[in-house]
Amino acid sequence: MNKSDYIQALETEQAGDWDEAHRIVQEINTAEAAWVHAYLHRVEGDLGNAAYWYRIAGRPECRTSLEEEWQQIFSALSE
Repeated sequence: MNKSDYIQALETEQAGDWDEAHRIVQEINTAEAAWVHAYLHRVEGDLGNAAYWYRIAGRPECRTSLEEEWQQIFSALSE
């Protein structure tokens, strides 16, 4: 999978199009996409669904601010 798809999803969410960001990651079956997916459900306020996607991603549930998590994901997936 192209890392730019993850970045595109993150930037799309930041631009205000949650639905399109969700569509992008929903079609990708990787741990990285699951991490972005978890973040998106956290943004949405669906913490139960976010917890599911954190488990799929193999990551603990995030407890930082949404802004901090976004930056963490962006930095990790931009490398």
